Amino acid sequence: MAEHSTEAAGMPQLDFSAYPNLIFWLLVTLVIVYLILTRLALPRIASVLSERQGTITSDLAAAEELKEKAKEAEAAYDQALADARAQAQEIVARTKAGIQKELDEAVQKADAEIAARTAESEKAIAEIRRSAMDSVKDVANDVAGEIVSALGTRADAKAIKAAVAAQLKGLG
Repeated sequence: MAEHSTEAAGMPQLDFSAYPNLIFWLLVTLVIVYLILTRLALPRIASVLSERQGTITSDLAAAEELKEKAKEAEAAYDQALADARAQAQEIVARTKAGIQKELDEAVQKADAEIAARTAESEKAIAEIRRSAMDSVKDVANDVAGEIVSALGTRADAKAIKAAVAAQLKGLG
């Protein structure tokens, strides 16, 4: 027995007589760990993974929906911008047309005023010319009468007026 006690004092893992007992308890422990994992831990892990997958799926769907809304908003913005540009072009065209109309009216009014003033000026010039011709006739008659008198001859006023009129016809 003394030999047996020296062997017992060694490492139990090296004692081949204890192997069946160690294998039994290893199998019992593995079965208990397996049961705990399959009944408690794995269902919880599976539910957490499922919940995470659902959250990811819903987040992806929400992101896709927001992306579509952003595209719609961008399209609406582009349309509003195009409408605003078209409206601005229309306002510019109307304003240009209004300004052109006012300018045409002002030009017509100025042309009419210039034509009226020109007619008045021509009438005044014609009156001055007629008055000047009358004055020239009177002066020419008087000068011709004086010249004829200075030469010592006497001419009647009718003959002098006829001679002056004949000379002025060529000028007028």
